[in-house]
Amino acid sequence: MDIARKLLAEALGTFFPCFAGIGAIVSTQPPINSGAGLVGIALAHGLALSIAVSNFGGISGGHVNPGVTIGFLSTGRIAPPLAGLYIVSQLAGATVAAAACNFIFPAAAVDSAKLGIPLPGGDWVTLPVLLVTEFILTFLLMTAIFGTAVDERGKAVKIGGFGIGLTVTFDILCGGPVTGASMNPARSFGPALVHGDFQLHQWYWLAPIAGTVAAALLYHHVLLGSERNA
Repeated sequence: MDIARKLLAEALGTFFPCFAGIGAIVSTQPPINSGAGLVGIALAHGLALSIAVSNFGGISGGHVNPGVTIGFLSTGRIAPPLAGLYIVSQLAGATVAAAACNFIFPAAAVDSAKLGIPLPGGDWVTLPVLLVTEFILTFLLMTAIFGTAVDERGKAVKIGGFGIGLTVTFDILCGGPVTGASMNPARSFGPALVHGDFQLHQWYWLAPIAGTVAAALLYHHVLLGSERNA
């Protein structure tokens, strides 16, 4: 039952930022034209993630991102079988969020936004640019997670969910026009599956996972220091 609660928490937690983020993106398109712009989209993702981590962190750890789960796996903070179940739950939560947005919003807005699938912002975004950008964005995200929610020195400040959400917000403000600032394979997978568009999809798994693993290993082995075994 404890595992079932954790998996439900991961699915619900992933639903929060995916539903809010996809909805915010689709709402900027005609005929809705919300006018939210990049700032509104960044805030929707960041605020929803803050709430999700705060809500479900005590139950499952609030990973809500396959890259984060794999990052924790690389440092031995989650067992492989449970990590696999977490990822399945996260993909399910993201898919339900995308399906809900696909149902709620007008087809014209959904099609115009490609259901919020994170994609390059223009032809100038080459594959190396995409990979480096997503790597950096997720490296920063995972560093914030370790610093505010893993490191006991950071946990004492008690801003875990808020700090993590703010990192996603500034990541989107910076990288959104470049790659769509996915930072989360589940966030890419849900709308890609529902909308039936897997363009460049594999790279939105590879780069975020590389970024989270690199950040996790650096923080665990270097920055934690004596705190690692505390």
